[in-house]
Amino acid sequence: MNNDNSNKEMTVINGSHFSNLEGFYEEVSQLFLKDEDWKVGTLDGFDDILYGFEGEIIWVNSERSKEVLGFDLTKEFYENKIRQGKVFNVKLIQQKLDELIAGKGQTLFEILIEIIESHQNIMLILN
Repeated sequence: MNNDNSNKEMTVINGSHFSNLEGFYEEVSQLFLKDEDWKVGTLDGFDDILYGFEGEIIWVNSERSKEVLGFDLTKEFYENKIRQGKVFNVKLIQQKLDELIAGKGQTLFEILIEIIESHQNIMLILN
């Protein structure tokens, strides 16, 4: 009998465990990097850890996450990067901030969803 799910994993991200991006990074670090010496601290880092994952990610309390990782936190995220200056592409970040304020940009929640969905070996379920 051929069981296609033999190597697939299932991970649950719990939206009630965090109320900001740092908390999200802490949550996914505990889930995906149990035996590692480093933690996720950036959007790129989150994207990177998903390359080794195959299976389902179930995001429970995703509506709460959508709120806490929404407009206000995203605006603050971009403003902090602009304040930090040179390390970041300030023009690009300002453009993303302007798009957000105009109602056309993505929130952090939407960016995280897009990152997960860009991995074809992962099925995302929002609960």
